[in-house]
Amino acid sequence: MPSPDDLLADAPLAAAVTALAERNRHHLEQMTDAERNDALSHWHDLAVTVLSAAGAALGGLEEDADGNSPGRAVIVLEDAGGDEVTVHASFFPQLEDLGGEVLVTPAQAAALELLDAIAETGEDDE
Repeated sequence: MPSPDDLLADAPLAAAVTALAERNRHHLEQMTDAERNDALSHWHDLAVTVLSAAGAALGGLEEDADGNSPGRAVIVLEDAGGDEVTVHASFFPQLEDLGGEVLVTPAQAAALELLDAIAETGEDDE
């Protein structure tokens, strides 16, 4: 039986992006090459977010007594060619800005720390 993480494999991601491209084919045909590349990149990010949420839902996260599901953060690292890496992050529930502070769950706080560490490492490499 496939695991929820299997949703983020190449084939499901490609299928999701292809479905979005087909759904938006009329607009895609009118775009320049640069716009088309931007759209495909954006749809890929959307697919990662949606499939990450679907995988988490299949993972059977339990709700608490108040009906709240546990917070989650999904970080996906993909090879982008050469030494480059593309980083995708999605959060549920969405991060909430409280005017200078961000309301997060423990899982989201840990993910944000990892993303900061990744960003710092990337800056050191430049």
